[in-house]
Amino acid sequence: MPGWPEILVILFLALLLFGGKKLPELARALGQSINEFRKAKDEFDREMVRTAKELEVQEAPEKKEHKSS
Repeated sequence: MPGWPEILVILFLALLLFGGKKLPELARALGQSINEFRKAKDEFDREMVRTAKELEVQEAPEKKEHKSS
């Protein structure tokens, strides 16, 4: 993980490369991208949990049928 001196150098270089007007736009776009990634990750997690619960419900009756045979 970079320390404060490295972060300051990176910010300074970004300011030089993109200028003061473009930097807020880039930061906003980066923030939106991160939010979209988190939403996709959360949706994936919810889908995995839902599928696991469906599989548990389907397996439970099958196990009871095998015991009674």
